[in-house]
Amino acid sequence: IAVKDNHGEFVLLNGNQTAAVLLYYIFRKWKENGKITGKEFMVKTIVTSELLIDLANKYDIETYDVLTGFKWIADIIRKNEGIKTFIAGGEESYGYMIGDFVRDKDAVSSCAMIAETAAWAASQGKTIYDILIDIYMEFGFYLEGLIAVVKKGMSGAEEIAGIMKRFRENPPSMINNSRVVMIKDYEFSVAKDMIAGTEEHIDLPKSNVLQFFLEDGSKISIRPSGTEPKIKFYFGVKGELNDIASFEKVRDELEDKMKQITADLDL
Repeated sequence: IAVKDNHGEFVLLNGNQTAAVLLYYIFRKWKENGKITGKEFMVKTIVTSELLIDLANKYDIETYDVLTGFKWIADIIRKNEGIKTFIAGGEESYGYMIGDFVRDKDAVSSCAMIAETAAWAASQGKTIYDILIDIYMEFGFYLEGLIAVVKKGMSGAEEIAGIMKRFRENPPSMINNSRVVMIKDYEFSVAKDMIAGTEEHIDLPKSNVLQFFLEDGSKISIRPSGTEPKIKFYFGVKGELNDIASFEKVRDELEDKMKQITADLDL
C-alpha cells in the first residue's frame, strides 16, 4: 500500500510494515473489546519480521512460526481447532489472513482491514504512516531487506548447493561485529544456542533454510528458491527510535547496517 510520509510524499510500505500495522490495530481492538482470553494465537512465517512477535507478546497472544506458504498457517489453525482462537497471520511478501474463514492468502479481507485501520487512524488525527512510527517508537525500529542471487543452469544449482553447504558446515561466529547467538537449521530440525552450547528440536517439516540470530537483534535467513534459480538472503535489523525527528537518521543507520552485513557475508 502507498501512504503519505511526514513530508507529504507517497511511500510504499513493505510486507512486514503492512503486517505490523494490521496486527497492531487488530490486537488493540481485540483487547479493547475484551476478546483476549489467553487462548488466542497468530501465525507468521519464519522469514517474516520478529516485530510481529513483540506485538503479540504485548497482548499475551501466542505466536507460531511456520515455513513459507499459507498451507502451513492453515495447518496450525487446523491443529488448534476447538482449542485456541486464530486471530490473524501472514508473511513478508504481502500475504495476510484475517480470521480463519478463508484459510489462505486473502487480499479481499486484508484490504478491507487496511481501510478500517486507516479510518481508525484518521479518527485520531493520524495516518497509517503515523501508526507505523508509533509502533517503531514503542517496540523498536525493525527494518527488513531481501537479496536474491541468481545462479542459472546446472552449474548454478551446484553453486547454490555449495553456498548452503558452506554456511551450514562453517557457520560464522560473528557477523558485522555482532556475535551469532542462535543458529536454526530447518534441514536438520535443530536450533543451536551458540552461547549456552545447547540444542533444541525444531518441530517443523524439514526445509533447506538456515537462520542466524545476532546479539544485536539482527536476523539473517538463507534459503534456495523453490521455483527459480535463486538463493535468497533475508535480512532483519533493529534499532531504537526515541522521537519522530530521528526517524530518517535511524532508518539510514539501519540501511547501512544491512549493507555492512551483506558485505560481511561476501554477497
